[in-house]
Amino acid sequence: MIKLLKYCLSLVLLFVLFLSACTPKTQIVTEDKEYKKPPVHKEDPPKEENLSPCPKFDDHENPDFMLESYVIMHDFVKAKDFDGALPYWKDVYNGAPAADGKRNTVFVDGIKIYEHFYNREVDESKRKDYMDKILEIYSKMGECYGEDGYVPGKKAFDYYYKFQGVVTDKEVYDLFVESLDRDGDDAQYFIINPFTALMIKRFQNDEISLEEAKLQGARIARIIDKGLHSNKNLEQWRIIDEYASARLDGMEGIKGFYDCAYYKNKYYQSFLDNPTDCDNLIDVYGKLKWGGCSLEDDALRQLDQAYNANCRKVVTTTTGPSCRDQLRNGDYSDAIHCYEGRLNSATDPNKKADYALVIAKIYYAHLKNFPKARKYARMASKFRPNWGAPYMLVGKLYASSGPLCGPGRGFDSQVVTWVAIDEWVKAKKIDPSVAAEANKNIAKYARFMPTTEDIFQRSLKAGNNFKVPCWIQQNTVIRAAKK
Repeated sequence: MIKLLKYCLSLVLLFVLFLSACTPKTQIVTEDKEYKKPPVHKEDPPKEENLSPCPKFDDHENPDFMLESYVIMHDFVKAKDFDGALPYWKDVYNGAPAADGKRNTVFVDGIKIYEHFYNREVDESKRKDYMDKILEIYSKMGECYGEDGYVPGKKAFDYYYKFQGVVTDKEVYDLFVESLDRDGDDAQYFIINPFTALMIKRFQNDEISLEEAKLQGARIARIIDKGLHSNKNLEQWRIIDEYASARLDGMEGIKGFYDCAYYKNKYYQSFLDNPTDCDNLIDVYGKLKWGGCSLEDDALRQLDQAYNANCRKVVTTTTGPSCRDQLRNGDYSDAIHCYEGRLNSATDPNKKADYALVIAKIYYAHLKNFPKARKYARMASKFRPNWGAPYMLVGKLYASSGPLCGPGRGFDSQVVTWVAIDEWVKAKKIDPSVAAEANKNIAKYARFMPTTEDIFQRSLKAGNNFKVPCWIQQNTVIRAAKK
């Protein structure tokens, strides 16, 4: 009987794994940890399996009952019948919590069951009891399957998304770090996005140092790169890359977060592709200087030579570095201060508009400060109302905010496309000279608007008003992506 049940269990697990591999993924999800025994050469003596030290099916006085209860329990959980699953789960948890010694399914299913009861309960004392049970299960899972980073990573993941406010951000952060320390560059993929967001939040709140943020940022980048070059969970790693890498790119606005090598690897090719474009030469040279590259660096020398050959104008008097020179040298704060001086002293509204837009672009492209970039873009629009360029820039700010305002994919990130498209529509309406670029952007991002299903699920309706949250805080109209 037990052999037959074990055979059936194996078929069930294989079928579940097959379905999981074939199901489209739209968000980062956790998965039960699988322990796979390495193949043994038929001429070698069988190797002893590294089984959990906790009670297993075969340790119980009635292994057949344990295995049968396990199969029934897991089927109920998969069907989301948590009330039906609970009595069978209790039998297995009390009798053989380690299952066959190679998988943590009993603990993962138990957490799912009690999360269900926690979420539907309104009585705070009962909710606390459910939370205490979940914490007990986590603790027991750590005893039975706690060698790698799965348990602290899963616990932190649930605290971050499901039980917000139960513990402090520091406690969640420390659990993520513990998971990463245990697994190294083979980290649990599902922790990368929440850890990235929490790390940046704590750095911005001065709760961790620049050195700590740099250390964790470099580790995240290594883990993502390794995941993208692996043959496992590739779709999940692509989702992670879209979010976490974009959030880390935003840290370029923090001087000293990235070094010279980072900026050369990312931007120097742009110079090689456009060696005579003056705006590009200023941009790349400034980024390398911002990253701390030495004037003796070959890359900076080549950029300087190209700039002198193609862009530098001969002047007869020198009163110190110009605003453009400060921008080129990566002195972004000084450049902003310089252009603000020109903005304040100018009397021609068109000149004022030009200076305001330059400042907006510095905040956007270099310092990654989107609210201030929008502030100066709006200022430029006031000085020159019929100019489309400021609206084009604000549209780019909004379109780039998906990872800032949501998980990178899904409704919360996609709503930014509505306000981005609003800006581009306005730009081409008042300024035909930007119509081609505006239409190109609209066509590109209209595909990423929320779906009809996502809108319906949130009890919203196309055509109604909607206020986009996050830093944007702008009213728009609900629209669905065209299929």
